[in-house]
Amino acid sequence: QVQLVESGGGLGQAGGSLRLSCAASGATFRIDVIGWYRQAPGKQRELVANVRSDGKTNYADSVQGRFSISRDTVKNLVYLQMNSLKPEDTAVYYCYLYGGDYFNPKDYWGRGTQVTVSS
Repeated sequence: QVQLVESGGGLGQAGGSLRLSCAASGATFRIDVIGWYRQAPGKQRELVANVRSDGKTNYADSVQGRFSISRDTVKNLVYLQMNSLKPEDTAVYYCYLYGGDYFNPKDYWGRGTQVTVSS
């Protein structure tokens, strides 16, 4: 099993910045993809950004140029630097990982961290 623990959420102001962190632990024998999703009230969960094992990153159009994802492969940490925040970035942010057991990779989710952006 893999455990994902997010931190760094909270209240931000429009135009400001926040940084989220996610620590992966447990059976992290393989990490094919790790990243962030978010879910705003009344909306579906959506991809924010992820990074593949080859280092390639992928961003939602809505955050491109404002958010940056990075990964510490030694410590199994992934970060989401959020700049130029907008009220529409308000959501619960979930850390996501695909991998785990080398021969039986799965989807894993953190419990989420609330990000609220005031105008």
